[in-house]
Amino acid sequence: MGGPELPPPPPLGVAGAAGIAPHGTRRCPQRCPQRCPPGAMAAVTALLLLALVTAAAGTPGAPWSAVPRRTVPYEELQDTARRFSQGGVSHYLTLTLDEAEALLYVGAREAVFALATGTVELKAAISWEAPVEKKAECVQKGKNNQTDCFNYVRFLQSYNSSHLYACGTYAFQPKCTYIELSGFTLDPVAFEDGKGKCPYDPTKGHTGLIVDGELYSATFNNFLGTEPVILRNLGPHYSVKTEYLTSWLNEPHFVASAFVPESAGSSGDDDKVYFFFSERAVEYDCYAEQVVARVARVCKGDVGGARTLQKKWTSFLKARLVCSAPEQQLHFNRLQAVFTLPGARWQDTAFFGVFQARWGDVDVSAICRYPILEVRKAFEGPYKEYREQAQKWGRYSGEVPTPRPGACITDWHRQNGFASSLELPDNTLNFAKKHPLMDQPVPPQRGRPLLLKRDANFTQLVVDRVAGLDGATYEVLFIGTGDARGQGQGHRDRDRGHSMAGMGRATYEVLFIGTGDGWVHKALDLGTRTHLVEELQVFEPPQPVESLVLAGTKKLLFAGSRLQVAQLPLAECGRYRSCTDCVLARDPYCAWSRNGSACVRTDGHNGSHLVQDVLSSDTTACSVPQVAKQGPLTPKNVTVVAGTDLVLTCRLASNLARALWTFEGRALAAQQALLPGEARLRALVVPGAGAQHSGTYRCLAEEQGARLPAQEYRVAVLPGPGAPLETRAPPQGLGAVWVLAVCLGALCLLLLLAVLSLWRRLRHELGKGAKAIESTLVYPIELPKEPPSPRFVPSAASDSDEKLWDPASYYYSDGSLKIVPGHANAAGAARCHNGAASPPAGIPGQPLHSPTRIHLGPLRGSASNGYIRLALGAEERPACADLAEELRRKLQQRQPLPDSNPEESSV
Repeated sequence: MGGPELPPPPPLGVAGAAGIAPHGTRRCPQRCPQRCPPGAMAAVTALLLLALVTAAAGTPGAPWSAVPRRTVPYEELQDTARRFSQGGVSHYLTLTLDEAEALLYVGAREAVFALATGTVELKAAISWEAPVEKKAECVQKGKNNQTDCFNYVRFLQSYNSSHLYACGTYAFQPKCTYIELSGFTLDPVAFEDGKGKCPYDPTKGHTGLIVDGELYSATFNNFLGTEPVILRNLGPHYSVKTEYLTSWLNEPHFVASAFVPESAGSSGDDDKVYFFFSERAVEYDCYAEQVVARVARVCKGDVGGARTLQKKWTSFLKARLVCSAPEQQLHFNRLQAVFTLPGARWQDTAFFGVFQARWGDVDVSAICRYPILEVRKAFEGPYKEYREQAQKWGRYSGEVPTPRPGACITDWHRQNGFASSLELPDNTLNFAKKHPLMDQPVPPQRGRPLLLKRDANFTQLVVDRVAGLDGATYEVLFIGTGDARGQGQGHRDRDRGHSMAGMGRATYEVLFIGTGDGWVHKALDLGTRTHLVEELQVFEPPQPVESLVLAGTKKLLFAGSRLQVAQLPLAECGRYRSCTDCVLARDPYCAWSRNGSACVRTDGHNGSHLVQDVLSSDTTACSVPQVAKQGPLTPKNVTVVAGTDLVLTCRLASNLARALWTFEGRALAAQQALLPGEARLRALVVPGAGAQHSGTYRCLAEEQGARLPAQEYRVAVLPGPGAPLETRAPPQGLGAVWVLAVCLGALCLLLLLAVLSLWRRLRHELGKGAKAIESTLVYPIELPKEPPSPRFVPSAASDSDEKLWDPASYYYSDGSLKIVPGHANAAGAARCHNGAASPPAGIPGQPLHSPTRIHLGPLRGSASNGYIRLALGAEERPACADLAEELRRKLQQRQPLPDSNPEESSV
């Protein structure tokens, strides 16, 4: 039977031909012939992205619509997952496995741990904190003392049988040291400068590996993070590094490195070290910066040139990694992680790359596979050069010097007098210095991604080989998401499981993929398509999977995050409760045992009694009974009153299945509704249930023609309008929701009553305090409109003028308010002396009356400004003479302001 995946959709017309690149930018050709205005470009791109995403989302079986067959939430992993964390420690980012000693070494923030692989128990720990003075210097240099100024262990690998080599950021002053394994201690006196071995910034990409006692690292060589370098040090040779040229490295983000012993079985060829990173491209002539994925290569025996490229790589070459979906013209350029899967021969080595892109508001991730022979072909092809006259990049068409620039020293070189890179001629070295970039990119296997998934951020990936039972070859991928942290693959390669390869079975490749929200996807490559076996919620709360390590012999997966380390089995076959479910899972680790009537691991069992079909998931080999030892389903009794709605829920174990209902053994063509918030929970709705609806209901999960029992109900409908015993069968887990809804309703009612009570009390208090409010009111006074006067420009020489406009002078020391209602004149002063202060006219909108007031009417219409000090209340009212004297003084202060506005007032 065919799988649920369908072939990819046809090209998407205009949207597919647009050549869209990540982050909403147009894919950049070799040279942009037309330059669109950024605004117009953004509008056109937005429309194209909308059409592209809509068309792809609505296309059945689109490559990025792959759905994991099974979803395992965090709660269901409690019995199988083991976890480790320690208080006060975070960022468990660097994992190194020693299967011989059954230990997992973990590098975290200011700590290194040794854990038992089987139980994840702590065996030993080292506290490696940056000194207080180093942290103080880090803060003085402008770094964050909450995040930056710590010692993050970014490199941790085996140096020899007795020591580990570890490097940390050390509060932006990187240090390296050796860890003695017998006592699991480090010697702080033997610290080495970590410059070029470990990044200063813990957020910067970094990768490295140790080969034959020599450290190959790719990082940034200075505090500011502006000098990228690929460096070799330690060991017998002197240090060799890259040139500080943008044509060599241009703002790279390093993610991974790999050692490939290509000298085996060759004509004296050298071993290679590969580096994977993203960088800003220099070969594209576009207004927008273009980021591309790269693979670079150096030779293990390279010691630099004699005159040109002294102590610099003479074998450094790089090429672009292409990961795209041709049907949609989608191009992925941001590389997040790379895993190296070795083969029986070095020619069988494959690189798996994790890519991310963002199309408008949609996150898309992809996995591409690159055979090493394709990478080798690109490095043996033509070079790319910058043409000064045309001011653009193009393929180099001139004569290539001999020996070939960038090539490793082989038997041919030795026979022609070039025993090492020190003997290479200057014309070869000068060409290699100016032409590090290859013209041909590295295409993915089959010309497309293995896996393309929308609304996902893949972060990490490891691959395991496992023998199957059906005689075919597949690839199984374990993929992680989140912010990538590059770590060398030097010791991961030893952890692949090949224990079943010699048993004559076919080999599958399984990918475990980590995500940015703490999930791990398990994927199986079927050649023409990729099947997602399951998704596991490893971390809660959601956090990126920062690192993944595979223990091949024990079939365990280790995942590191910011808060903890988790251990998972590569397969939990006990989740599949029937032969049909076990076969439909297409898990190459699992098969149905006819003898034990259970889904079991394939290793350690006799294959003649096992049922497995990974390629087509044919369930015809499953015999009756198909249900495992847990027994048949237990029916649930449901009682409702006639006339009420009947709701029966059905939880499906598979995301690829659909619910089928039967009533008394007959198929029921009834309305089915997908309940919100739960993709696998479906419900049968029977509105207005009657006596004829009493009976047995069964829910079956149908997948690829096979049917599995999922739920069974026995429904009784009571006649009459009386109070129902059960109005409906509540969905599983929704009882607490109803209780919560009732509690919230009661709480809202109580809050409403409290608000009404407070409002009544407030009105009562306002009524009682009306008279008190009268004695404190300051009445606004409206001035008559006067002809406009010239604009007032304050004089810099007038101190009194500054005081008049100073807000601090709005109040007197006794708390009374200064008010400028209008303009005082002699008549007003005279009335004060005569004591004839008549009551002022009523002020509109202010019906309250004060027992003591000052008549302000005569002050209007004056030709000069003035201040009046107004204090309400008989006990505080100033004498009329004092008021007149104060008014006179303020009027004198206003005299030097000829340009003042008569309408202005200051309070």
